[in-house]
Amino acid sequence: MDKSICPRFEKAMGLLSQRWTGMIIYQLLFGPQRFCTIESSVGVSGRVLSERLKDLETEGIVKRDVYPETPVRIEYSLTDKGLALEPLMRDIEKWSQNWLEA
Repeated sequence: MDKSICPRFEKAMGLLSQRWTGMIIYQLLFGPQRFCTIESSVGVSGRVLSERLKDLETEGIVKRDVYPETPVRIEYSLTDKGLALEPLMRDIEKWSQNWLEA
């Protein structure tokens, strides 16, 4: 039996293990949010948040909606691909509550 790690699994772990990525996805499970809301809720710097959101957008996990208001309103939300991560995120949440100290 082949014991090598599947390239798709390796890619998924690489993406999700980037610092802050899991927290950003978890935060967006609560619905569409503006940049500043994500930034303050997660506690990530604006520069890093911008990079992670671009990466997640490129992967098709997050979408960016621009509303032509004054001032312009931009919201980020999970795509269907991103929402498919919810069971995984909930399982990690459950595991952390059972096995990790606060």
